Amino acid sequence: MKYSLFILLFILMVSFSCQQGNSTSRSMQSKIDSLEGELAHAYKPGLGEFMSGIQVHHAKLWFAGKNNNWSLADFEIKEIKEALDDIHQYCTDRPETKFIEMMDAPIDTLTNAISHQNITQFNNGYTLLTSSCNTCHKETNHAFNVITIPSTPPFDNQDFKAR
Repeated sequence: MKYSLFILLFILMVSFSCQQGNSTSRSMQSKIDSLEGELAHAYKPGLGEFMSGIQVHHAKLWFAGKNNNWSLADFEIKEIKEALDDIHQYCTDRPETKFIEMMDAPIDTLTNAISHQNITQFNNGYTLLTSSCNTCHKETNHAFNVITIPSTPPFDNQDFKAR
């Protein structure tokens, strides 16, 4: 009898524990569902936002290099590279992303020119970068979007001269 009572008590405790576990499990699933809903509606930048940012950095890079401001040029080329990496991460649904790798060689060329503070290599690398942008646009049916070497700074409130 003593063992029967012990077994009955044990069965009741296990049963109660399982019911609490199911309740906790349902609560956790509800929270997961809610968070998934929020993630589905979270802001995710599109390819156009990244490309607009790259265009600004592309222009600023030119004026930094032309003014021998190698620190700013280094910053701007890294910003372009970061934006290209972000495209790979956030725009996986876009077929254009498979063409982004064509930018690697021009970026490497410019990075090398900047690290050696070589204006001739910089000019050649920048021309290659600009040409590669346009080649990518052609390959992705965006040939109407033509990038050029800028003639005026994108902002009139930034000094591009080296300090």
